[in-house]
Amino acid sequence: MAINATPGFDLQPSSQQVALATNYITNFDFLNQYLPDTYEKEFERYGNRTVASFLRMVGAEMPSNSDLIKWAEQGRLHTKYTACTSAAAAAANVATWTIPTAQVNPAAPASSQPTGGFSAIRVGQTVMISDESAGSVLSNKAIVTAVSNVAPFTVTVAYYEAGGQAMAAATNSSIFIYGSEFAKGQVGMQGSLEAQDLIFENSPIIIKDTYEVSGSDMAQIGWVEISTENGGTGYLWYLKSEHETRLRFEDYLETAMVEAVPAAVGSGAAAAAAPVGNKGSEGVFHVVNTRGNVWSGGNPVALAGFDSVIQRLDKQGAIEENVIFCNRQFSFDIDDMLAAQNSYGAGGTSYGLFDNDEEMALNLGFTGFRRGYDFYKSDWKYLNDPTMRGGLTGGAINGLMVPAGSTTVYDQILGKNAKRPFLHVRYRASETEDRRYKTWITGSAGGARTSDLDAMTVNFLSERAVCTLGANNFFLFRD
Repeated sequence: MAINATPGFDLQPSSQQVALATNYITNFDFLNQYLPDTYEKEFERYGNRTVASFLRMVGAEMPSNSDLIKWAEQGRLHTKYTACTSAAAAAANVATWTIPTAQVNPAAPASSQPTGGFSAIRVGQTVMISDESAGSVLSNKAIVTAVSNVAPFTVTVAYYEAGGQAMAAATNSSIFIYGSEFAKGQVGMQGSLEAQDLIFENSPIIIKDTYEVSGSDMAQIGWVEISTENGGTGYLWYLKSEHETRLRFEDYLETAMVEAVPAAVGSGAAAAAAPVGNKGSEGVFHVVNTRGNVWSGGNPVALAGFDSVIQRLDKQGAIEENVIFCNRQFSFDIDDMLAAQNSYGAGGTSYGLFDNDEEMALNLGFTGFRRGYDFYKSDWKYLNDPTMRGGLTGGAINGLMVPAGSTTVYDQILGKNAKRPFLHVRYRASETEDRRYKTWITGSAGGARTSDLDAMTVNFLSERAVCTLGANNFFLFRD
């Protein structure tokens, strides 16, 4: 069988560094006249061993020209202030409410804010004030009569209700604007609001790998016929190691984007010297854990748990369709939860669209469900693989919910708004250099003629970062 030596990639059968270039095979034994029966074909005992697929399913790849990728995401359209307090007693007809300074600061990711650190509330606007105490039903409607935009930021209101302020003094309350009211023949609204964007950024990291085999080992044929997940076959053992290196590198291209974290100021990684990198990057798990939604303390195993998830989604982008990439246990938990909704679930297996044919293989799994939103589930091999995240205790992650579709952001390169998938990869590229996936061969063996080294060295390189847009729409399920 003809084997194409290129493209070549570094894979070692045991995933260990083994010194082969200077070793000679010495175990030829001609003293035994009997030959054993042998299976030449290598048995694939672990099936498909690769874990990459997640980003290919939910994202896209596009070029970038810089060491820094920045994008802007929309803030909230409306404004609510929380933990506001008033010194006025219950039944007061007018009151002055103090807004926490941190919520007025334009640097805080709140919503549209006037410039200069002013609050978004203006004279003439009508507001609703609600007691934040658990179980409370107290609230008021009021009109704003005065605003102070110097710290401490305050708004003075006159209540519409005859009974005056419903809350006692110093009660933490929420205030949001629902409209305005002006008398006849008066001037218009004083002051305007300026939209506030939320600016995020990420940096690409350089990912490398290499494989080296001596010219002598390339000329040595083996009796075991090898095979790899990318279709490589033959009796030259170095081809297996070469192909497996490529498969491992391709897995790392995805897992690095999922797991990467930025190097914290003062950390050991930040102080590391070349040749290793020292800045890190913001991977999907880090971003969602930092500014997304997190479910902790086990999986949601009942509809009440998913109701909490749905209620949180209502407060975020309310994306209609979502895909949950989960490990095996989380997948079983969802199946069991949905099966339990059938009235016969406890005493039989009649749930689902089945005819109960005695010769039919019973399907005990579900691919998705709808409850307010559409949820689809997919097993994520990366979370099940025992050599990766499968079986972890510390820092275990059971699933990631990704919104389907795309979102609109301002693209710094294009200089205009553009549709982008919520999750996508940016790789470094220009007219003369494409660093999405580079591979090249050096040495003097395997067709290479670049040096006097009696070996073939296959090099791999990529420079990329993942952009997680609208992280507030993602959900991370962790123990």
